[in-house]
This record gives sequence, structure tokens and C-alpha cells, in this order.
Amino acid sequence: MAEFSQEEKDNIQKQFDELLRLSPKCHKNEETLALVKKAFSVANEAHYGTRRRSGEPYILHPIAVARIVSDEIGLGSKSVISALLHDVVEDTDITLEDINNMFGPKIAQIVDGLTKIRGVLKNKEGQAENFKKIVFTLSEDVRVIIIKLADRLHNMRTLDSMPPEKQKRIAEETNTLFVPLAHRMGFYNIKMELEDLCLKYLNPTVYFDILHQLKGSEKKRIHYLNRFCIPIMMTLEQHNINYTITSRSKSISSIWAKMQKKNITFDNVYDVFAVRIILQDIPLEEEKAMCWRVYSYITDKYTPNPERLRDWISTPKDNGYEALHTTVMGPDGTWVEVQIRTQRMDEIAEQGYAAHWKYKNVDGFEQSQLEVWMKRVRSSLMNPDEDALKFLDDFKLNLYSTDLFAFTPKGEMHRFPVGATALDFAYEIHSEIGHHAIGARINKQKVVALDYKLQSGDQVEILTSESQKPQKDWVKIISTVKANNALQQAFKYEKKRNIMRGQQILSETLEEKELPQTPTVLDKLVQGYGLVDKNELYEKLGADELDKGKIVEYATNKRKSKKIQWWSFLPTISDKKEETEDDKDVKVIYHSTKYTIADCCHPIPGDQVIGFKTDTGYEIHKNNCPIAIERQQKEVAQKIKWISRQEQVFLTSIQLKGKDRIGILHEITGVITNQLNVNIRTVHTETMEKEFTAYFDMYIHDSQQLNTIMMKLQKIKGILKVERVEQRNWR
Repeated sequence: MAEFSQEEKDNIQKQFDELLRLSPKCHKNEETLALVKKAFSVANEAHYGTRRRSGEPYILHPIAVARIVSDEIGLGSKSVISALLHDVVEDTDITLEDINNMFGPKIAQIVDGLTKIRGVLKNKEGQAENFKKIVFTLSEDVRVIIIKLADRLHNMRTLDSMPPEKQKRIAEETNTLFVPLAHRMGFYNIKMELEDLCLKYLNPTVYFDILHQLKGSEKKRIHYLNRFCIPIMMTLEQHNINYTITSRSKSISSIWAKMQKKNITFDNVYDVFAVRIILQDIPLEEEKAMCWRVYSYITDKYTPNPERLRDWISTPKDNGYEALHTTVMGPDGTWVEVQIRTQRMDEIAEQGYAAHWKYKNVDGFEQSQLEVWMKRVRSSLMNPDEDALKFLDDFKLNLYSTDLFAFTPKGEMHRFPVGATALDFAYEIHSEIGHHAIGARINKQKVVALDYKLQSGDQVEILTSESQKPQKDWVKIISTVKANNALQQAFKYEKKRNIMRGQQILSETLEEKELPQTPTVLDKLVQGYGLVDKNELYEKLGADELDKGKIVEYATNKRKSKKIQWWSFLPTISDKKEETEDDKDVKVIYHSTKYTIADCCHPIPGDQVIGFKTDTGYEIHKNNCPIAIERQQKEVAQKIKWISRQEQVFLTSIQLKGKDRIGILHEITGVITNQLNVNIRTVHTETMEKEFTAYFDMYIHDSQQLNTIMMKLQKIKGILKVERVEQRNWR
């Protein structure tokens, strides 16, 4: 264990003292202060001698996280204690039981939640699983999320010491998971700083170019804002309004986003800076009127842009954000954004959920949409069948707050993401209304289809029919998690019901014709109908999607090709033919010759192959097989010639990659089984972010037939790549 210098020890103590100075909630009584000091002592001792990659003592990291939690977010002593201890269980010999004994069950619970959330993961499945664990802690204690955000913020602030590859990976994960989470929790400052830091490591050229231009125009900007603000300040003082006024530049990432969206240069971003007016000492019931009053004073001085007025006081954002935003024409024809908010609104904007919690019991302060959203998140976590990637996709559907809201015929307001449809509205009211929806009446006038995109302020009446049921293509026109979950549950139930009905139909039909329901018969039916497996056969029969009159025909068909199981595969080779000059050095394998197919490369007829003499015959490899090439250094390889019959089949695999869409798997299997009459043994698919990878194990006659299959599959819409797979773990 490395010793710390006296200078380092003094710095550690200095940083902790600064934390205490900036954390007034830790001083509410002697007992609380003693616990905070004890947490520091335990963490300092546990991490003693360990350093971060930057070389500084590791304990400075939890102190910094605790400082963010207290000073920048405004949480209390329990959060400060948990932040100081957040890495001890994972990185030291201290256990959760030790934490529980020293600091009580609540601190132990928070530390446990933080410990379960591991570090950066390299693949999207791992990141999604990690994120699901993070959000799951919402159902336990929201402080876990807030401390984790503070932890990630400090890691991003100190990312320079990491190697470039890891910098990029951490920044990508932060941008994907933590930036939207900070936004949803209402931590605007943290969100903007994380976005800027992500841009710094993911696109440093852009980041430093915009930073340079902002610094270059800083003096000019300050001078201009002084000219702009003085008339407003004089007016507010004349009306005896207590206020503070600040100005700031847009974040680098938001400037870059606007440059990309509008395809403009930095010089053409007209609202690079904004002015914020914070009204002090305003009673809750007078806040709205006072903000509009100040708005009128400002627009008396400067002409507003009517298209840039944002009223988030009457209808706050989903994460609790409240303010009036307007953009006005300042001196010299320059647009300036002005934000008007009260001190309470400013605390919620700056400290997010932490400040919201402070005001939640104040008379007149209603439950925020953030809490409504959190209840929905907890509800979606209750589905044990939902994998992490699907959870992440669903979570993102409703992640960013929007301005869109619509009303029921009775005047109840509901919020939706931009792009939500009448069908989303139906499922928002109740899943049964969604299942039976056939259309909607908008604003008591026009009747629209279910894919009608809601407009903010619409009054929506859902029209239903008892004969209606959920349709597969509805998933294309919904935007909310609630609608998606309800549809998936309905489809799951319908599939189960159809499978049971299909089993009954098939059993009765075969029994009536005195045919056995054996695996062979089922396989003939699956192949005859061009399906994937027996479950699809049952489901489509139960849904009346197949011609039942074909059951007997397909069940009694003679197969055109013989299915031979791999583990008992002994191919039959054609009768001997006369040798040609080209065949003099080639070993032709006949009926009587024993041989095996190498597992390392799985050659099929048509491949160029060689053989190695064994005690029982020959072991056949592809010419370019790495193992065969290596063996030729020690053994004599015999040239082999395939002379195969069409009734013989060989197991081989292909991999497909493409854009996922409804029905594409059915289309693929239709080409393989219906058009080319090839028997599929197994299918394995994986889907991620609307792209899929599929593996097909098939019984193939020869390489020519395989090439035909691959060329036909490549022509299917959405297929990006088709290739043969040399090695698969067949079972």
C-alpha cells in the first residue's frame, strides 16, 4: 500500500473541510455532523493508499461526489454520507453489513443500490442491463440515481487521465444513458455539462472550435448584454420588484446541435446567449401573474418573436420545469432569449427532483409530472419478461419531456410525446378502450383514423367497437410505452389462445383421417406450409390463416429430400466413374469408403476439399481450412473429389443481417422452404435497435444450391448481408 505525502494528507483534509462548509444540512445537529465525519473517516481509511489513474488519492473522488450532491444539487446529510461511502463495498473489504451496523439500514440500502450499478460496459446489452438496474432503484430510493449522476459527472470532469479508447466508451455511455436521465430528473445544469463533456471526447475538434469562438466573443458579448439588461433592470426597480438577473451563453453542445439542425455556421446562431430573470419573495399563488407581468415589461422595451414564446408555467414540463421563455429583438438587431422564473422555479430548474421534493408538501403545489412518470417507470419494471434492451427502448420512448397535451371530452388533461397518435390516447385512457378503438372524434367535430397525430390542445373522443381487436400493424403508429406494453400483452395472450386452438384443430383433423400426430408428420406440415416450426403451425391454424384442406395432403406427402441428422450422418456417394486426366491425383470416394466430415470447417459438395487418412477411412476438410493447412506440415493430404447425389444433404449455416420489420422472418423462411424446398433445422435471431442478426442451420445438397439460396435472400428488402458461417455449435 502506497503512503501519502503530508501535502496529500493535508489536501484530503482541506477538501473534506470545504465539503462541510458547503453543506449546511450536515450541521443541523451534532449527531448528524458526527455521522458525516465518521463516514469520511471510514472511507478515508478504506481507500488509503489507493490512487486514481490521474495519480491523486482515491478518497478525493468520493469527497468530490459528496460535494456535488450537497452543493450543486442540494441533498441532505444521508446523501452526503452515502456519496462518501459509495465505492467502499465494491472496492474495499468493508461489507454492507458493516455499513448497516455503523450507519443504519437506510444508508446501507442506498450504498447497496450504488454498488449494484457497475461501471462502463462495452456492449449495448450490458449497458442496457446496467441502465435497467439504475432505473430499478427508482422504486427503492431516488437518491441512488442522484448520487450516481453526481458520480458520473465527476468521472467525466476528470476523464483526461483515461486512455482515448476508454474516454470515448465512457462518453458514449454517458451520452446514451446519463444525459437523458439527468434531463428527465430535471438536472439541467448537470445535463448540459455532461453533454458538453461528451462532445469534448467524442468530437474534440468541434468542441474546441466552438469553445474558442465563444471565448473570442466573450468581451463583446458581456458589453452587449449590459446594454440589453439596463433598460429592463430600470423598469423592474421602478415597479419595486425584487429580482436577480444573470446571463449565460448557450452550452457548446446545444450550439452544435443547432448548427447541425439548421445547417448553419457559428456566426449564424442568433441566440447564442440568454438572460435569466429570477423573481424573489413571490408567494406561490402570485407566481404566475407576476411572471406574466414581468413579461409585459420586457416586451414593452423589446419586440418579441411570437413564435418563440414558451409558457411552461401554465403547463410545466414533465420533469417539473417551470418558466416563461421569450426571444426578443435587442439592440443592433440581435435576438436574445429571456427566461423569467421565480426563486422556487429556479431551484427546481437547477436542482431538479431534489428541489421538487422540498416543495411537494407546500399548499397549492401539485404532484409533478415527474412523479407520474416515475410511477410509470416502476410499473414497467414489474414486467419480469421484459429484457434489458427492450426496457431501454421503451424507456427512451417517453424520456424527453414535451409540450404536447390533449384533453378528454370531460376536460381531463393528458401529456404525450410529440408524434403521439389517437391510438396512444386511447391506451392512455384504458387498455380495453385501446384494444377496441376504431377511430377518434377531434374537438367534437371531425372523425379521424387511429394514426391521427395529436395536436397540442386537442379534445379527443375515442370511438370503439366490440368487434375490434388489436392489430399487428398498430405497433407502427404508437409512441408511448403504455400503448406498447398493452399491445404486447394482448398479442401474447392472442398467440397463446391461437396455439391452443390450432393444436385442437390439428388433432381433430388427423384423428378424423386416422393419421398419427408424430414428429415426422408435424415436420411435413411445417415444410408444406412454409413455416418455421410447429408453434407457428399451431398459431396460424388457430388464427385461421392456413388452408385446413391442405393438412392431409401435406401430412401424407413423400419428401423430395431426406433429412439426415448430423450426428448419424454417413453420406452415400455415387457409383464409380471413369477417371479423366484431371482426376489422376484425386481420390474419389465411393460407397465402400468410410469417411467423416471435419467439424472445424464443415465442407459440403462443391467445396474444394482434401482428406487425411485415418484408421477407419478419411477425414474431409476444406482446402483453406486453417487446421488442415497446419496438418499438412506433418501429414500427407489426399486430394478428394466430391461425386454426390441430389438426395444427399449436408448440414451448413448462414448468417443474415438486416433492418428489422414485421414479417421479414416469414419472408426469409418462405424463400428457403417454399421456393427452394430446403429443410431448415434451426433458426436463431437477435434484434437490437431495429437491426437483426439471424442464423439458419439448413440441410444443403451442395455449394451451388447454397449460393442460390444466398443470392435469393440478398434480394429481400431490408437484408444487408448474407454469408456462410464456417463454425456453429450445433446441437
